[in-house]
Amino acid sequence: MIGLTNIEKRFGDNLVLKGVTVAIEEGSVTALVGPSGGGKSTLLRCINLLEIPTSGTVRIGDETLEFRPGIKVATRDIRRLRLQTGMVFQNFQLFPHRTAIENVMEGLVTVLKWPVERARERAMALLEKVGMAHKADAWPATLSGGQQQRVAIARALAPSPKVLLCDEPTSALDPELAQEVVDVLGQLASEGTTMVMATHDLRLASKIAQEVVFLDAGVVVEKGPASVVFSTPEHQRTKRFIATLKQEAGESQ
Repeated sequence: MIGLTNIEKRFGDNLVLKGVTVAIEEGSVTALVGPSGGGKSTLLRCINLLEIPTSGTVRIGDETLEFRPGIKVATRDIRRLRLQTGMVFQNFQLFPHRTAIENVMEGLVTVLKWPVERARERAMALLEKVGMAHKADAWPATLSGGQQQRVAIARALAPSPKVLLCDEPTSALDPELAQEVVDVLGQLASEGTTMVMATHDLRLASKIAQEVVFLDAGVVVEKGPASVVFSTPEHQRTKRFIATLKQEAGESQ
């Protein structure tokens, strides 16, 4: 469903991703984990082309784009692939001058040209799904971080993307507010939403993800079922990292 093949990403002379190949099945949840600077967020952003790969191939459903050094990809092709995805950012990135429901409606009206009333119905249904219908007319500044992130999830789901991408969706939240977001993402996972998330949150990854990809220094060190990678990882580097995550999770409780 999603195929990343030999993805390389350079920032100047810095090679951040080194030939990463990952396949993600429709209806599955995949967690990208690894130390800071390991490449997980960059890889996530290469899926929806917020970062343009230096080389390699990105496939989402029937849309495929190939990247080569020095060859510019057409903007219309980037947009066509990006429309297959919804993105949830670490710091919510809601429009401060739009209410919760207006934030969810914005892309439907301005990008997809939906009629306002149809967009409003869709937005309200999604706010209800994430437990935020009672805050539909609230301004982002009046919402807690967990509430803002739940609105951001509704906004990302609005155009019915093939895959929901989450970049550290709980890292800006304290544990109690993070649990609200974990619960919402867990509900979406149980409904068969295809998700890829870059995260340090062991509670999030272990509860929701079926597959785990562990990246370090721009390469895939280990990948496999979450139950296996989190309990009996093969590689020493993975073992050390998982042990650190478990220690951090214990300290935060």
